[in-house]
Amino acid sequence: MGTVLKRWKLPAIMLGPFVILIFLFFFLPVILIAIIAFTNMDSAMNWTFNGLTNFHKLVTDPNIVQIIKNTVLYLGFTLLINVGFGLALGILTTYFVQKESVGLVFRTIWMLPRISPPVVYALLWLWFFDPSAYGVLNSLRALVHMSPVDWLTTHPMTAIILANGVIGASYGMIIFSSAIKSIPRDLFQAAMVDGASHWAIIRDIIVPAVRWPLMFVTLWQFLSLLTSYEYILLLTKGGPLFDSEVLALYSFHSAFKNFEFGYGAAVSLVLVIVALLFSFVMWKFFRMEKMLGSSKIE
Repeated sequence: MGTVLKRWKLPAIMLGPFVILIFLFFFLPVILIAIIAFTNMDSAMNWTFNGLTNFHKLVTDPNIVQIIKNTVLYLGFTLLINVGFGLALGILTTYFVQKESVGLVFRTIWMLPRISPPVVYALLWLWFFDPSAYGVLNSLRALVHMSPVDWLTTHPMTAIILANGVIGASYGMIIFSSAIKSIPRDLFQAAMVDGASHWAIIRDIIVPAVRWPLMFVTLWQFLSLLTSYEYILLLTKGGPLFDSEVLALYSFHSAFKNFEFGYGAAVSLVLVIVALLFSFVMWKFFRMEKMLGSSKIE
């Protein structure tokens, strides 16, 4: 017993505080959400357990089909921009742009929206989609004598997908750029000597080499998009009506606008389950067991 305690003393001292913080700020909130989801907690913080009532209400909600559809479209297209465009930017600034200083300046400029306050970033998009003749898009339409359009009313999903996609691509760009830089330059030079095209180099060298970062960025961005709603709230507030409402924003509105904390927690619990299922699917899709296994080279 004394030997075991002595062996785990240093790891416990070094990792103990982090384990406690992870439990308090990650696992404990999930446990509380799971408990509240089965109650009728309201603004007075009075509650009793009501079984599956909140989940029955969710299934029979007349707006839930529209909200799920919006969530799927939002996640699918925004994730495609985050990962696909981020990978394209990473390749552009590290493979095609050989001069590091030029690539660094480009990546720094593209990262500016991410380090800016969300309200400032949203204001720029509000100006871009402004329904008056002074909005950026409507100013371009005026050049060809076209009338202004209220973009956030007629195309709300397109607006939130573009706003979230552009800022999300910067994160993937940084991760992919670092991964591409770690690829030995000899591989690129040998491929060029053999007459390989740029597309062949990207397909056969770069993409296989960034398989781990690709999985990480895809999973990270999916989980982030699944639970984030600040840009949607700032741009469209989920409207008009429920045309741009997603599950995460619906949970927020249910809990903090309608003061149905139990119902809002039920929606959040569904998001937690979806996140766990997607993580499992991605683990299997990228065959992480093989990637994390020991080397077969003797």
